[in-house]
Amino acid sequence: MVTQRSDQAVGDAPRTLKRGALGAFGILFFVLSAQAPLTGMAGAAPIAIAIGNGPGVPAAYAVAGGIVLLFSVGFVAMGRYVVDAGAFYTYIGKGLGRTFGIGSAGVALLAYTTIQSSMYGLYGATTSKLFADYAGLEVPWWVCAFVTMAIVQLLGVLGIEVGAKVLTVFVLAEFSILLAFGIVTLFQGGGPEGLNAGASFSPSAMLEGAPGVALVFALASMLGFEATAIYGEEARDPKKTVPRATYLAVAVVTCFFAFTTWMLISSYGASKSAAAAGAALEGGDGAAFVFAPVAAQFGAWTNDVLPFLLATSLFAGILAFHNSANRYLFSLSRDGLLPRKLSVLNERQSPWAAGVVQTLMAAALALPFVVLGKDPVLTMFSWFSGVAALAITFLYFLTSVAVIVFFRRTRQDTRLWNTLIAPLLGSLGIAGTLFLVVDNFPTLIGGDASTATWLAVSVPAALVLCAGLSRLPYARRAARAKS
Repeated sequence: MVTQRSDQAVGDAPRTLKRGALGAFGILFFVLSAQAPLTGMAGAAPIAIAIGNGPGVPAAYAVAGGIVLLFSVGFVAMGRYVVDAGAFYTYIGKGLGRTFGIGSAGVALLAYTTIQSSMYGLYGATTSKLFADYAGLEVPWWVCAFVTMAIVQLLGVLGIEVGAKVLTVFVLAEFSILLAFGIVTLFQGGGPEGLNAGASFSPSAMLEGAPGVALVFALASMLGFEATAIYGEEARDPKKTVPRATYLAVAVVTCFFAFTTWMLISSYGASKSAAAAGAALEGGDGAAFVFAPVAAQFGAWTNDVLPFLLATSLFAGILAFHNSANRYLFSLSRDGLLPRKLSVLNERQSPWAAGVVQTLMAAALALPFVVLGKDPVLTMFSWFSGVAALAITFLYFLTSVAVIVFFRRTRQDTRLWNTLIAPLLGSLGIAGTLFLVVDNFPTLIGGDASTATWLAVSVPAALVLCAGLSRLPYARRAARAKS
C-alpha cells in the first residue's frame, strides 16, 4: 500500500500540494536545473582535471554515474510505496525509525539551503561583473543576490508550473550550446591529438593522479537528482512519473558530463589538458578553460553569451533548490514538527509561507559574508557547496541503508535486485565516496584544515540536533498523531 498524505488536516485548510501539476519531463527539468550543468562544467570540471586525474575525468563521471544509478534502483523502489514531499526525511524515517528520520530532515535542510546560498555567492559575483562589463555599472554582488532572492520567492509563490516553464528555457539554453560544441568536436575528430578515448575512459586513465579528488567533484556535479521524489505529490501518476524522471535524470546527467568533459579534453589534447586547466585556475578564471574552446569552435560571440548563460544556469539552480527546501519545511510542518503555519498553501497550492522562511534562511546565511566583506566565490560559494556535497552524500548513504531495512522488514517488494543487491552495492559505493569527500574536504572547499573541520562538523551536528528535537514532548505528540 502506498503511503500518502491525507488531503486535509482535521479542522484545517487543505494541506496537499497540487496534484498532477508535473509530468516526467517537468520534474526532469527541475532536477537538471538543480544540477546547473554549465555551472558544474565551468566550476567543477577544471578543478577535477587540474588536480584530479587529468584526462581521466570523463571516466570519473561514468563511475559516479554508476554509483548514483545503483542508489536510484532502491530509491525508486521505495518511492512506489512512500510518496511525500519530505523525500529523504520520510524514506529514512520509514526505514531507520523516527529519530533518524527527523535527524536527516535537519541534514537535508542544511544541504539544500547551503547549496542554494553557495549559488547566490557565485551568482552575485557573476551578475555584478556582467553589470560592470556590459552596462558600466558598479553593482555590489550582494545587491544582485538579495534582489534575486525576492524574484525567486515570487516565482515560488506563483506555483510549480510557472517555475517549471522558466527552468525549461534556461536549462535548454545551457545544454544546447555545450552539446553543440561536443557534437561538432566529435564529428571533427577531436583536437590536436584526436579523440583519444583511451586517455579518458580506460581503467589506467581513471586511476591516474588523484582519482579520489576527481570522483568527489564528479559526484558533486550530479547532486540534486533525488529531487524527483520531492515532487512526487505534484506528479502525474507518481508511481510511473517519478521512476521515469529519476532514471532519465541520472542517464542524461552522466552522459552529458562524461561526453562534454571528453570533448573539452580532446579540444586541448589529452596530454595538455591538465596544464591548461591549471593555468585557467591560476589565472583566477577556471571557467575560461571551458569557454575558450567553445569560442574557438563557434566564434568570439560566445564569449558574450556564455557568461549570461552561466548567470541563468545559477538562477535556475537557485530556483530549483528553493523549491526543494520549501517542500521540506512544508512536509515537516504538516507532520507537526514545525509550526503549522509553514504548511499553509496559497490559492495556487504553493507552500508560500515555507518559501518565505526558506528565503529568509538564505538571506541570513549570506549576510555575514556581506558584513565581513568576504569574497563571495572563494568563501561563500566554496564553503557552502562543500558542506552541501558532504550532507547530501551522507543522506544518500542513510537512504540506501533505510531502503534495505524497510523492505527486509515489510516485504512489500521481494525483488532482490531492487530492494537488496542494488541498494547494498550503492551504499558501498556511496560509503567509499563519503570517505573521499571527508578526506578531500579542504580541497573541496578551497580552504584550510581548520575551516574544513568546522564546516564538516556542521553535518553530523545537524543530524544530532534534530534527532534530539524528536525526543521533545511536542514531537512525540506529532508522531502519535501521524501514526
